[in-house]
Amino acid sequence: MARDREPVSTSTSEQRREDAAAWSPGARYLAEFFGTFLLVLGGVGTALFTAGFPSTTDNQTGVGFLGVALAFGLAVMAGIAAVGHISGGHFNPAVTLGLLAAGRTDGRHVPGYLVSQVLGGLAATSVIAAVLSGKQGAFSAAVDSGFASNGFGASSPGGFGLGSVLLAEAVLTGVFVAVILSVTAKQEYQALAPIGIGLTLTLIHLVSIPISNTSVNPARSIATAVYGGAVPLGQLWAFIVAPIVGGVVAGIVVRLVRRRDRH
Repeated sequence: MARDREPVSTSTSEQRREDAAAWSPGARYLAEFFGTFLLVLGGVGTALFTAGFPSTTDNQTGVGFLGVALAFGLAVMAGIAAVGHISGGHFNPAVTLGLLAAGRTDGRHVPGYLVSQVLGGLAATSVIAAVLSGKQGAFSAAVDSGFASNGFGASSPGGFGLGSVLLAEAVLTGVFVAVILSVTAKQEYQALAPIGIGLTLTLIHLVSIPISNTSVNPARSIATAVYGGAVPLGQLWAFIVAPIVGGVVAGIVVRLVRRRDRH
């Protein structure tokens, strides 16, 4: 069977090895929910609790941008290692749609994946909000600061405009999807796939946190914008459109240029 016709349950070498076709759609959707929950909890939680600890003006023990970047990378690495053999470990609507464009995901599973990812992200930020509510003024301070949401213009950490943010988000998401398609395609890469994907996401955050606070994941952006207030919600469209466009374009390009299986 050619790879552009493989169903979601056999789209990676690990899924083929683990006979993922035996997993029900519900199990796959739960895996996507869990993986996205872990990704947002780890990355956004680090941004809100630890990046500027004990305060933004006295950051002696906080982890800063580097720590946030590593948190997102480590979270996606852990999620893929834990449940990637069940669902493919997308945890990101742009990745799911990029893999669909590349012919590596069965379209019938896409709606369930997208819903599971958005709900997983929202569950994670809801847990973060509940924890913040346990300290006087912490939740309101997080909301006032945008709740680690993505943004452009005045809401960009570095003051970057809409055009720069759209370009960065589309290109970096495309790079991310291309790496995922490459490292999950071959049996010999299966042990390194979570590491390669996690380090790529870390690198992407190191590049783009000052630009847009790094989305490359509409589920992550939706999850934070819901608690971030009117401005993040008003700018949310950019962090849905740009990552999806970048991911889909990358999927199409990879599908067109890759070597076809020999029969």
